[in-house]
Amino acid sequence: MNQPLFYDLAQDYDQLILICGAYEGVDERVAEHLVTLELSLGDFVLTCGEIPALALLNGVLRLRPGTVGKPESLKQESFETGLLDYPQYTRPAEFRGWQVPTVLRSGDHAAIEQWRQVQQVQRTRDRRPDLYEKWLQHPPSPPSKP
Repeated sequence: MNQPLFYDLAQDYDQLILICGAYEGVDERVAEHLVTLELSLGDFVLTCGEIPALALLNGVLRLRPGTVGKPESLKQESFETGLLDYPQYTRPAEFRGWQVPTVLRSGDHAAIEQWRQVQQVQRTRDRRPDLYEKWLQHPPSPPSKP
């Protein structure tokens, strides 16, 4: 499963029928004659298919119109730019001596955006070198000037 697949399923289908395997999977007669697309969460084994099915449904449904309050926010999610998301902080500004970064409290929107971009690149490089290498191969185009 990946984000482009979720987009395809959200845009191209009005109905999805999910068959969840258990232990060894699905009866081969069903798989051979009724299954049109087989998906996986990854290279590991679970006892049932309901958890991956819920992940698929959640990933697809959030892309359907009316699910997310502000559709434009979907464009700023992780994986939309090929990078992981930047760190998120809530209130209070200090918790147990841990501070929210000063730049995020500055009100300087350009500096905040720059900080977020740097954090995305660093986080992806450190946590997902595979994604980082892929991103390096296809870096985003600089925004065009008005």
